[in-house]
Amino acid sequence: MKSAVPKVLHPVCGKPMIEYVLDVAKAAGSKELIVVLGHMITAVREQLPPEVVTIEQKKLLGTADAVKTTSSHLKSFKGDILILCGDTPLLTKETVRALVKKHRGSKAVCTFLTAVVHDPQGYGRVIRDMDGKAVAIREDKDAVGFERQIAEINSGVYCINASALFAALDKVRQNKAKKEFYLTDIIEIFTQDGQTVETVATENFKEALGVNSRIDLAQSQEIIRRRILDRLMLAGVTIVDPASTHIDADVKIGRDTVVRPFSVIENNVRIGSGCLIGPFARIRPGSRIGDDVEVGNFTEVSRTKIGRATLMKHFGFLGDATVGANANIGAGTVTANYDGVEKHPTKIGDGAFIGSDAILVAPVKVGKKAVIGAASVVVRSDIPDGATAVGTPARVTKKARSQ
Repeated sequence: MKSAVPKVLHPVCGKPMIEYVLDVAKAAGSKELIVVLGHMITAVREQLPPEVVTIEQKKLLGTADAVKTTSSHLKSFKGDILILCGDTPLLTKETVRALVKKHRGSKAVCTFLTAVVHDPQGYGRVIRDMDGKAVAIREDKDAVGFERQIAEINSGVYCINASALFAALDKVRQNKAKKEFYLTDIIEIFTQDGQTVETVATENFKEALGVNSRIDLAQSQEIIRRRILDRLMLAGVTIVDPASTHIDADVKIGRDTVVRPFSVIENNVRIGSGCLIGPFARIRPGSRIGDDVEVGNFTEVSRTKIGRATLMKHFGFLGDATVGANANIGAGTVTANYDGVEKHPTKIGDGAFIGSDAILVAPVKVGKKAVIGAASVVVRSDIPDGATAVGTPARVTKKARSQ
């Protein structure tokens, strides 16, 4: 990856790739999640959910050694162990559930996931006997002759009986060339001992692809981005141009909302029903957009809550703001929320009208049905309900009738 960031923490559509793997493990019914750490341990551990057990691999001696480090923690466990790789964000819960189901429905000690690919270079090849049974996995660097022509690869996903797993790990020998212990060797150990090994072939070979470079990362992000958009469209959201739209993984959008081209909607954003977003809109993390809101072209919204039926049709920026219902945010409106040290809030009441090119220097409070004149600069002020304020700096020129 050529990066100071651990590979498994590189984000894919807004969340670290390892989170996708953990989500799949949970969806498959795992009662405990264990992550074996060997590289940049502290950085990875700090990003993991608190319920995840972490175990350190003291020496990086290969995948078999990594799994073996869990033996003391799992010594009394009698069930099946699901083994996944932290750099496979494309793996789906449906595929892993199918793997677990087949394993539990058979008498196999091990069931592993395979895929047929166009270019198997870099992946372990699945070796089968004359009856079609998987009998070994040959790592790419060790494959010779006909083995190099095999297109069926090992995906690195296994469901294995715990006692059989650790017994086999004790028999794994160090690879002379790499000086590592390969987890893949257990398949040959099982078959030589007369134990049954089963396989499940994924229908989409891309699920088996790991991320080992920035190119792989970009390809994975493109696939997941399209999955996200498809999920939203099937739920009733219109994505006018999927090719130019980026929406992060944990975004939620209500039905009948339309997202126009070149819009970016980031982590932890919630958008209601019947909204119009974009084109060229950026909704940043933590924002909450109510029903029937329009956030139009060349707009940016960050950590902001916008109430029902509010309009922000043209270029502008709202940051750390709370906007009520039925408000109008004129073209070019900016909340100046950062003073160089801290970020400050802006509150805009229900039915307020903010004129074009207004600048609200936070902290600012604009009352219900208040009016801010075009090109006005409101500096750290409270504008009462129903009042009108204009000028630079803005002054109240008209109070509400009740005042």
